[in-house]
Amino acid sequence: MAPLFLVLVAIVVIFVSLYFFFSNEKSHIYGKVPPGSKGWPFIGETLEYLSLGKKNNVEKFIYDRKNKYNARHFFKTSYIGENMLFACTTEANKFVFVTANKFVRSWWPKSMEKVLPSTEKTSTVEESSRSRRIAVVFNEPVVLQKYVGMFDEVAKAHIKKNWKDQKVVKVYPLAKKFSFALACRTILNVSDTQLVEEFEKLFICLSAGFFSLPIDLPGTKLNRAIKAAKELRRRFEIIIRESKRKNNIDDRDSNSDEARDLLNFLLQEKYSNGEYMNDSDVANMTLGILIAGYEAASTTIVSIMKFLAELPEVYERVRQEQMDILNSKPPGELLNMSDIRNMKYSWNVASEALRLLPPVAGTFREAIRDLSYDGFTIPQGWKMHWNPHATHKNPEYFPDPYKFDPSRFEGNGPPLFSYVPFGGGPHICPGREFAKIQMLVFMHNVVTNFKWEKMFPEEQIIIDPVLVPTKGLPIRLQPHHQCT
Repeated sequence: MAPLFLVLVAIVVIFVSLYFFFSNEKSHIYGKVPPGSKGWPFIGETLEYLSLGKKNNVEKFIYDRKNKYNARHFFKTSYIGENMLFACTTEANKFVFVTANKFVRSWWPKSMEKVLPSTEKTSTVEESSRSRRIAVVFNEPVVLQKYVGMFDEVAKAHIKKNWKDQKVVKVYPLAKKFSFALACRTILNVSDTQLVEEFEKLFICLSAGFFSLPIDLPGTKLNRAIKAAKELRRRFEIIIRESKRKNNIDDRDSNSDEARDLLNFLLQEKYSNGEYMNDSDVANMTLGILIAGYEAASTTIVSIMKFLAELPEVYERVRQEQMDILNSKPPGELLNMSDIRNMKYSWNVASEALRLLPPVAGTFREAIRDLSYDGFTIPQGWKMHWNPHATHKNPEYFPDPYKFDPSRFEGNGPPLFSYVPFGGGPHICPGREFAKIQMLVFMHNVVTNFKWEKMFPEEQIIIDPVLVPTKGLPIRLQPHHQCT
């Protein structure tokens, strides 16, 4: 028994020695990379990051390492199985967003690649780039104006069905329901309640595994997410075929009115060889856009509801602004883009909620060649991660950073590249204006109808792996006398 034990110990020692040998960035292969530690073999520092997320304290992961290693702009770690450089200053954010744009490319974790797999004719990165280009078209003012009234119509129906005549509601699932209904209506032109609910159940399963550890075994979050994604793609293909039949899309005309609807616009897309994209790839791209358009707005609505419950003076200013807009319109008239532009204080409140509780914990880039920055080398193949928590709560950029203060966004606002809930540079989130309108329309409808209080005053919103309130944020509603 003893010899076997010694052999096992020797194997472990050799393995650990090799790991730290090959992770020694002082070697002549890489030159000098930014300081830091990769943590444990294979696991790296992923578990500590996830643990701090569940304590609503991701910034501690970043600030502790920045201070420990005296890192100027980046520190190195091993995260989700990859050599990773975390950006931790505005200068590093700028480098990732803008300066290095020609020498880096978007990169997605393995779990995301498994849920949205590449095909023979396209890849996850290519689909992301294509989706971004298409989304830019749908952020044009003339297109956004078209959707404001529809968003307001859906919000009113949602409030009437799920909030009115209720004493207590759970904000988290209802915000998800509202955002998902809007996404289905906008992207798929689907408004059938039963179908939307069926899609939502699958989507919740998908979302839970999207940022999980890349372990594809029966019963894991990732395995369930992959199955849910396959079923959603199958059902989306049915909708796509029906849309093509209904609109005679095989006579594709990008100047037709239908091309202004997102799904029909996607059906105009071609591969690099000039062929129109097949139904399977259109379904995959539709799913990617749905994911992007769902999480940010819904989780920020939850954050806004939390802060408005905790801060009566902020709530009253928001309500006054929204009542002024409501009273300036004929009864029954839907919101328009001019109304959205007049919601200045409400948007400052939403912006402060986005600062304190950013809905997305950043994205990733991959160096496609060796890069030099601030006297360090970023080796080819290494990943870079920008994370809004790195700057959003830094007192250098935001004095008294944990205080909720909408006035931060008056005048010139925060320093450049310090406030990055939607990213920045060429890769800034193309759907941010859609998300903005969705949040403001919801705020308008909820504050003109209700005041509310949290059922659990100390309830926190954590990252698991996306933003989620620990109890679903149940609130007690107090309808206004002005409710109709």
